[in-house]
Amino acid sequence: MMFSLIVATRGRTQELAELFDTLRAQARPDMEVIVVDQNGDDRLADIMARHAADFPLTWLRSSVANACHARNLGLRAAKGAIVTFPDDDCLYPAGVLNRVASTFAADPALRILTGPSASPDGGLGSGRWRQDGGAITVANVWTSVIEFNLFIRRDVALALGGFDDRMGPGTPFGSAEGNDLVARALHARYRAVYDPGLRIIHPDKRLTRVAADRAQDYGAGFGLALRRHAPITIWLPFVIRPIGGLVLSALRLRGLECRYYARTLQGRLRGLFARCDRAPLKPMTP
Repeated sequence: MMFSLIVATRGRTQELAELFDTLRAQARPDMEVIVVDQNGDDRLADIMARHAADFPLTWLRSSVANACHARNLGLRAAKGAIVTFPDDDCLYPAGVLNRVASTFAADPALRILTGPSASPDGGLGSGRWRQDGGAITVANVWTSVIEFNLFIRRDVALALGGFDDRMGPGTPFGSAEGNDLVARALHARYRAVYDPGLRIIHPDKRLTRVAADRAQDYGAGFGLALRRHAPITIWLPFVIRPIGGLVLSALRLRGLECRYYARTLQGRLRGLFARCDRAPLKPMTP
């Protein structure tokens, strides 16, 4: 088995079915899909039955509403040499898994491959993204990683202890769990590469009410990851930028933008000064 796609899902049905359609179109016989269902009901039963013949499909249940906890459950069950973690509202462009397979085959030392988010309307999705490809470092990991476009060799993911389940959706530190995972891999001297042409489609939620509502928790996760892995010369600009955005949006009388940047700043500071850090994660066993 080459690929294990681990999908943590909660509260979505139609979006998951649309993701499955794009996975079927990848036409990879060496691919399995592991769904970790955090719903408290059987809303996924029809979708799972409908797609059971499309690819090897495993349905795991979890009562814990925590994306990283769910991903780690799926990681323990995975059989593929390369694991990845698509969100339940992603879409896979045609041929994307072929591109990933070719990149790993061409670089035997490669352990992690990432790419940016793509907007459904074209172009890059929300987030600040590197324009150039190449090796990921502690300096550029902050603009090179999103969880749903992260491909990692399964043995490396297990050796790193998987995702930190005190970060990510379902926690007060609601983002940057992928940056944290890749930064830990860099500290362990694993080779990681960013490919700006490797794109996964994801709804673009920048400067929406949803984004503003989540901005503080997302900022806190990012701040926590910065504190763990980056010196002040790297994390200070990520504090200055939302201040600049707040000032400009206030001058332009853009209330939603003001709220977004203010909550982002509050969250990043909360993460940078949080007391909930912990010792390195222990390796996981399948």
